[in-house]
Amino acid sequence: MAMKDVSSLIAGTHSRRQFMLGAGAVFTGITLGCPALAQSKELSIISNIGNAAQRDVLQRIASEYQKASGVTVTINNMDHEAHKTAIRSYLVVGAPDLCFWFSGNRMKAFVKRDLFDDISDLFERENYKSVLGPSAGAVTVDGKQYGLPLGGLLWGMFYRKDVFAEKGWSPPATLDELLALGEKAKSAGMVPVSIGTKEMWPAAGWFDHMNLRINGLDKHMALMDGKMSYTDPAMIPVFDKWAELVNAGLFGPNHTSFGWEQAAAALAQKKAALMDLAGFVKYGFPQDQVGQIGFAPFPQITPGMARYEDFALNSIHVPKNAKNKENARDFLAYFYKPENLSAFLETESAVPPRSDCPASKDPLVNAAVESLKSVEGSAQYYDRDTDPDMAQEGLKGFQEFMVKPDRRDQILERLEGTRKRIFKA
Repeated sequence: MAMKDVSSLIAGTHSRRQFMLGAGAVFTGITLGCPALAQSKELSIISNIGNAAQRDVLQRIASEYQKASGVTVTINNMDHEAHKTAIRSYLVVGAPDLCFWFSGNRMKAFVKRDLFDDISDLFERENYKSVLGPSAGAVTVDGKQYGLPLGGLLWGMFYRKDVFAEKGWSPPATLDELLALGEKAKSAGMVPVSIGTKEMWPAAGWFDHMNLRINGLDKHMALMDGKMSYTDPAMIPVFDKWAELVNAGLFGPNHTSFGWEQAAAALAQKKAALMDLAGFVKYGFPQDQVGQIGFAPFPQITPGMARYEDFALNSIHVPKNAKNKENARDFLAYFYKPENLSAFLETESAVPPRSDCPASKDPLVNAAVESLKSVEGSAQYYDRDTDPDMAQEGLKGFQEFMVKPDRRDQILERLEGTRKRIFKA
């Protein structure tokens, strides 16, 4: 199944999407403009933020806004999982003025149904495109913006800085360097790349990276949108290169029997050299060793190909049926100021989408922010970018391929059949 959206990273099972539910904010004393007189002096928000500390922070932001603007703010906190079902109803009947959700394909589904408001006017007024860069694409459909991106996860290669320094290794910049490092790691008694595919989604990270590095963002998104065939000739080199890595023994045996946390623990315990993940890899490390985690972009494959990455973002939206849309825009403008947004994201160590946010206390976040400066465009993640039913079959296929790469043609034919059925291609 696709990776879970769970409420808290600190208490309970960790997940990549949990990690993205940032919290923390401070009031900066900025004077807010009065909402339009035609609007009610009210603002309603539905939050899917799971833990009590995060809810307290959101309430504090709302209270400060209320004090400065005179707008009464009401927050309805929902269970994170229940919210994913409830939103399909409340966007139609009883919509709040603001709601938290996900960007990418999950946002597009509601845009296509005309359930999220076009807030391009807010983007223009606040000049957000100048500070969001490729992140703006996560909330853009047909040139219009339908939400604001929140904290994100930048995917790439993680390693232990002390191990690499001791052995004189450098993070691989190309696929050939990755293969060479794999041989060095095996000679040192280490698994070259730690991965756990029991939950299937980690295999999709490898597919995304391989496809983005070989075919680029446009073709990748065409595949995600069902406009490109899984049996297109452009897919062959992606799976051929991936098979080369599998057959070279980069991933180690039995990865289908354990999850990402066990794989991250192997990296922490110096049993593996590298891991393709996002910043929540640190939750597999003892706290006193988190400072040893290094980050590098996934290696280049096609020379000259612009750098595209998975930068998975949560988002906040104004429902089309909201009653107080101007109040919602005013609150967003306040909430989204760089110092407020960065404080909101700091507690969960989420990567801010704005380039002008203050530096984080988390060096992994700062490394991701610096790395994003050279990214030309971004996707979300396979199971966020495509139809959920397509994603389910894709995850199964990618996991199977990493065990039996010789089944490539059968897997792609099966995925193509799913694509035709779902997208009516």
